[in-house]
Amino acid sequence: MSDHVYWNPILETMPREKLQHLQLCKFKRIFKWTYENSIFHRALYKKAGIEPGDIRSLDDVRNIPKVEKSMMQMIQNKDPFPYGDALCVPLEEVSIFRQTSGTTGQPVYQPDTWQDWEWWSECWAYILWSQGYRPKDRVFIPFGYNIFVAFWAGHYAAEKLGCEVVPGGVLDTQARLLKIQELSATAMMATPTYILRMADVAKNKLGIDPSKLSINKITCAGEPGAGIPSTKKRMQDAFGAKVYDHSGATEIGAWSFECQDQPNGMHVNEAMFLVEIEDIETGKMIDEPGKSGKMIITALDRIAQPCIRFDSKDVIEWDSKTCSCGRTFRLIKGGVQGRADDITKVKGVLLSPVAIEEVVRSIDGLGDEFEIIVDKQGDIDRIKLKVELMPDVSKQQIEGKLKDQLRLKTNLGYLIEYYDYGQLPRYEVKAKRFKDLRKKPQ
Repeated sequence: MSDHVYWNPILETMPREKLQHLQLCKFKRIFKWTYENSIFHRALYKKAGIEPGDIRSLDDVRNIPKVEKSMMQMIQNKDPFPYGDALCVPLEEVSIFRQTSGTTGQPVYQPDTWQDWEWWSECWAYILWSQGYRPKDRVFIPFGYNIFVAFWAGHYAAEKLGCEVVPGGVLDTQARLLKIQELSATAMMATPTYILRMADVAKNKLGIDPSKLSINKITCAGEPGAGIPSTKKRMQDAFGAKVYDHSGATEIGAWSFECQDQPNGMHVNEAMFLVEIEDIETGKMIDEPGKSGKMIITALDRIAQPCIRFDSKDVIEWDSKTCSCGRTFRLIKGGVQGRADDITKVKGVLLSPVAIEEVVRSIDGLGDEFEIIVDKQGDIDRIKLKVELMPDVSKQQIEGKLKDQLRLKTNLGYLIEYYDYGQLPRYEVKAKRFKDLRKKPQ
């Protein structure tokens, strides 16, 4: 099987018409299951006047109420404890506990049956196989194994593919790098923030050129960075490896992936997920390429705590192109563009932190770390951008280009603060680089 391009060639190359029929059949099944077994969902659907028999086409799916994270937060910590009214199986059938990382508020508890966990693994198998992972690979996972899902499923999927997996659990960053060097690991998985952190530690604390290590492929998740060209280039240049994007979430599953052909976007695993895009301002569904919106997603096979029309807040856009890899799964252009929660109006202009990251990481002489703070000076919005200068680089060498690129890419002006290299906070998992202080009491 090692020579095969696809993990599941039947589903990954299925004609669109058959694929959509499969999605409809699976949606009907999971909707009926959820209606019959989830007190929370059934009440939501009865209030909307929708029953399983009303779903006759994919267009009918749009009549079903969406679920948001805040709704899940409200029902947990009730019987059956701690999951509450969305649990669809007896408590004794729950074999895996995970929770969201809590970066966007109170964590949501996620129960999974063993069947669900096998499904997680299968989703990740599509991802890793498409990115060139094979049984000959030795995969190092520099991840602090914890109660949030992160790369747990990636670990088990790599084993499922036949790879040798080295868990980097309690090791610190230096020890992880030395273990990669010692064992000649060929692949790893981490957030973009941590990949850049590892490169920094290798060069500046261990005196190791990370590009001389044996890593030839890296799978990123947890942040948009691997879909941002300048950030991806920094990672690829640092390690001399191919960097691949992937997006998933604890409540959803591993729903998208960038394949080896790197089509400037990610495939939606449409055999296992139904993805819709909703206009952020109007709420209308976006079916055609050329306009971004927030993703509404259904996991078609997850049973313990189903994910049906979940408002992910991830901002995506359909791509007009198909991928040269031959997969019939649709592409989202440029990957996940950020979160609807973080896209905000400043001086009447829509601002996405991802656009600022693209600029900062594209300029030689600036470090990897930065911070964005939006506040008010009197009644006027203000954006403060903190950046680090690399050693032997002056503010005068950078400032003109940085301001010009920020104005060009975001149509806004910035108060820029320059710091010596190493002064801004470093992050081990997900970074918290954007703060909108206008949302807090002054």
